[in-house]
Amino acid sequence: DRVYEIGHDFRNEGIDRTHNPEFTMLEFYQAYADYSEMMDVVESLLIAAATAVRTALGGTDVAVDAPARNEAVFAGPFPRIEWVPALSVGVGVPNVMALDHGQLIKAAEQINVPKANTLSRPKLLDELFQHHVESKIDRPTFVIDYPLELSPLAKPKRGNPELTERFELFAKGKEMANAFSELNDPIDQRGRFDAQATLRAAGDEEATGVDEDYLRAMEYGMPPMGGVGIGLDRLFMYLTATAHIRDAILFPTMRPEIF
Repeated sequence: DRVYEIGHDFRNEGIDRTHNPEFTMLEFYQAYADYSEMMDVVESLLIAAATAVRTALGGTDVAVDAPARNEAVFAGPFPRIEWVPALSVGVGVPNVMALDHGQLIKAAEQINVPKANTLSRPKLLDELFQHHVESKIDRPTFVIDYPLELSPLAKPKRGNPELTERFELFAKGKEMANAFSELNDPIDQRGRFDAQATLRAAGDEEATGVDEDYLRAMEYGMPPMGGVGIGLDRLFMYLTATAHIRDAILFPTMRPEIF
């Protein structure tokens, strides 16, 4: 009832200090588990990884400021904050989800988001979250209960279907893990795929289309489960205070030499 994979992922995106077109991802799934149980697993895994790195570094002078050297950073339980209240405080409104598209554009323009008036509502919310919440998180922290419109594959939150049973783990202003209780209702999933396809047709390149193979598999029978994805290169960067992702992977993408 549990499966994991460590493999190479590829994304057609730009290169910067924390992004590379090829990177290593750990994914794992557990049947009959939900996002709360996955949070416990992720927390235990990160504490174990930090302990292993701390032991490996020993008395060397490598990354003396590495978070893995500081046991207090990983003293559990990790803080947990809710997505909507956290962003509402950051934007300075009672409920950020009550803002219409125009108000979100104005809020994004106030923090100099490029071409804010061309962005979809989910993209605007994501940009605002990155600026007001994500960038300010230092020690490992779970952000939980994402809005439904930002989580097309996550199960609705029990008791509040406008939210989802999803969390992300952040540290030093960067995402370390993304996880949720997997949606296993093919009718609901198709509706969300259709909504994503509409966003994509309107110009949102990060929106997904309709995945018929996935829907067909779900129709055959998909048990309740929790799933997690962790970018191992970025996790290694965080634990060891490595400044650039090229120093955390074996064969980084390099610019060609000019002679």
